[in-house]
Amino acid sequence: MRIVPVAAVAAVVLAGLSSGVAHAESAPGCGPVTQIGATAYINGTSSSAWASVKQFKGCGKNWSYVYVWDSFVDRVGDFQIATWVETTTMNGYVKAPRNQQAVWSKGTDTLSVCTRAAGSMVDFVSNPDYAHTVKTEKRC
Repeated sequence: MRIVPVAAVAAVVLAGLSSGVAHAESAPGCGPVTQIGATAYINGTSSSAWASVKQFKGCGKNWSYVYVWDSFVDRVGDFQIATWVETTTMNGYVKAPRNQQAVWSKGTDTLSVCTRAAGSMVDFVSNPDYAHTVKTEKRC
């Protein structure tokens, strides 16, 4: 009888992981926010990336978010990330302290215009003079 509840829980977890849409996360000073658009990846695809870049909406604002994957942190360990919401300019720019694994942009009053999330990462081990930068697709 225990197999059915375990299977049911596993099905729900797998469905949530494969849906392609992030569950609500919490932006600083806002609380739950919802991902809009697809995730972009710094240095490759979802299977080889160093970090993820996402755009969210919530509390009447847009937010961008960068998360450095554990596999990159464990392997390289010396990096710096930044993120912002892009319209025709950089909005809400935040640069994380060196080796901080995640960073949120400031919330931006840009829901009425087309935006995208942008994120950059400097790998101080392999090339300290170059920032790998990616952007999500534009959302209007």
